[in-house]
Amino acid sequence: MSLKVLVVDDSNFFQHRLKEMLNEHPKLEVIGLAANGREAVEKTRSLRPDVITMDYEMPIMDGVSAVRQIMSEQPTPILMFSSLTYEGARTTLDALEAGAVDFLPKNFAEISKDSASLKQRLHSRLLAIASQAKSSLSRPTRQASYADTKPVDSVNRSVISLSSSSRGAVRNTPAPDLKGKVKLLLIGASTGGPVALADVLSKLPERFPLPIVLVQHMPENFTKAFADRLNRQCKIEVREAQDGDSLKPGLALLAPGGKQLMIDKRGSGTVRVLEGDSRVNYKPCLDVTFGSAANAFGNQALGVILTGMGSDGCEGARLLKQKGSAIWSQDEDSCVIYGMPMAVARAQLTDRVLPLRDIGSVLAKEF
Repeated sequence: MSLKVLVVDDSNFFQHRLKEMLNEHPKLEVIGLAANGREAVEKTRSLRPDVITMDYEMPIMDGVSAVRQIMSEQPTPILMFSSLTYEGARTTLDALEAGAVDFLPKNFAEISKDSASLKQRLHSRLLAIASQAKSSLSRPTRQASYADTKPVDSVNRSVISLSSSSRGAVRNTPAPDLKGKVKLLLIGASTGGPVALADVLSKLPERFPLPIVLVQHMPENFTKAFADRLNRQCKIEVREAQDGDSLKPGLALLAPGGKQLMIDKRGSGTVRVLEGDSRVNYKPCLDVTFGSAANAFGNQALGVILTGMGSDGCEGARLLKQKGSAIWSQDEDSCVIYGMPMAVARAQLTDRVLPLRDIGSVLAKEF
């Protein structure tokens, strides 16, 4: 059975090219087109699509306003299309905060030449968010009840392993005390990450005692806008990393989009921002950053894997664990896409599995 797609864009050309590209996949079917946000809201009500592609700038009602109204009336997984500019990034981040699941750059040249690469990315992204994000949108009550039955104090006292649906029976063992041992906090995320990172970092105190390195799958030009946004939302300082930046307590450095960030422990610790190997799928890549942290900090790091598609971070987490560092991951119920946290959990690398709403509070309390 095909997944029903609503395409929303004020460009007739973009509408019909997207429709052609999506209908080429046997599991995707475009059931409607909308030229503005108001039409998108109305057609979401009448057609009840499984997933929506949404432009950000449209007449009558813009994409962010449409996302906000759709998510309040009939929560539906939404993939945004965004321009690769600082302002485009800011708008996209607004849309993600309003409830959109993910985004792709809006590249007219790529869509005009019938890019096979774009088709593959578009197909895989829509199939993933439609199948996985749909369930997360429908369980707000379940998330609340989970947090209510496992308060922060009880989470602090035990390691919560995988649920039986993921890997055997739940085991509870004493959680190691990391205070005084950990010298670097690493947090990685992909799909759903911008909202998740904001949730975690906004709960940290201004004088948080650890330096923080953030890796979020995000294109070039987006990470500067994202770092600026986090800096406004949080008590700690957040900024996009530059080559040679020092690691400092209470400072979160965000890996730049389109580059790789590596940790160098010389002196008090610095970061290197590099072009990276073209054979690596992600720029920035969690495996690259976490692996370099394992070499630089040994058993003195804590890696946290948040929501995201795929398995990036699993090999980096393995290297950290081999050195004696700790790994935490976000639980399935609170993930938009339970891909990256599931990978480290299935590999038995996770020391603690926590709901998103608790991660920032636990970090603030334990460090």
